[in-house]
Amino acid sequence: MTTSRDERNAPPLLSPFPEGWYFIASRKTIEREKLFQKTWLGEEIVAWCNEDGDICVAEAICPHLGSELGPEAGGRVRNGCLVCPFHGFEYDVTGQCVATPYAPPPGTARLKVFPTREILGLVFAWWGNGGRPPQWELPDAPPTGTDWTDLEFRSFRFPGHPQETTENSVDLGHLRYVHGYNSVHGIGPVSIDGAYLKSCFDFKRTQTIAGIKVFTYDVSAVTHVHGLGYSFVEVHEHAIDMHTRLWVLATPIDGRLVELVLVSQVRHILKPKRPIVGMRFLPLRLRTRLMNKIIMAAQKRDVLQDVVIWGRKHYRPRPLLCRSDGEIGAYRRYCRQFYPEHHPQTGRDEIELSSVNG
Repeated sequence: MTTSRDERNAPPLLSPFPEGWYFIASRKTIEREKLFQKTWLGEEIVAWCNEDGDICVAEAICPHLGSELGPEAGGRVRNGCLVCPFHGFEYDVTGQCVATPYAPPPGTARLKVFPTREILGLVFAWWGNGGRPPQWELPDAPPTGTDWTDLEFRSFRFPGHPQETTENSVDLGHLRYVHGYNSVHGIGPVSIDGAYLKSCFDFKRTQTIAGIKVFTYDVSAVTHVHGLGYSFVEVHEHAIDMHTRLWVLATPIDGRLVELVLVSQVRHILKPKRPIVGMRFLPLRLRTRLMNKIIMAAQKRDVLQDVVIWGRKHYRPRPLLCRSDGEIGAYRRYCRQFYPEHHPQTGRDEIELSSVNG
């Protein structure tokens, strides 16, 4: 087979599965499903919960004779243990086989389990290069209480990569050009501490109805990135004095597709600085819940605009950046730590700054 000139000169692709913590599902979903299954970083996994509330995320293959353990294959949870549909081997939430129907459980029969962490009912598992244990931890859960709404979820699936989606956290230029934000400017440089990256920026956004300007949002945003699967954005809208939270959770599925889950939460707006058009007479909780849905609708619009680009763009390991591109170079260098040794090309991004002034 011959290789075309274009193929020889094509830039190397990103390794499909960067090391890190990635979203599994909400605790509510796992408890409701009893036995939850999904394709996650190229593996079929299952998740379940025992009577004490402990969650296990494990490879969906029985180590005995290789049966699939998911619910469609007949796997089920009984007394907090996962039961194999083939021979009835039972596994507890540590992955250890604790019983069989006809013999003492073999001590070597053990599921491949993934370390898990939970933040406000969001369940994450660690995927390590070559099976490495966690190299860093997720942050503590942010303060919450009755003054915050329940979490609101939206999910998207498209061809892409979590490095490309997370790059939006420092790509301020696209906020203007793709999403129509105004007065976008960064607040200080991006800060990086190991696997943690922090980006702060302000912007304005005009809401129109039937082409008529009805409100201008004045927003400050602080983005906390912990690896390529966990981004947490704190948003303060100054005109109303509204506080919102947004989790942007990008998870590789099979090396080609990405699942992007948006999770939002709004703090109850007790005394808005300005009247909220059409909502001033609504009860507090209903008003806040409706604002959360409006915010999620705006986020959905933004993501769908991005998906058109993400699903078609080509990764450039040596991007030609102009000065207005801000911190993309720093972000690319930050990403190098999440790739395995046997993909050295992903650690050799050479950032070129063009002579174009931004």
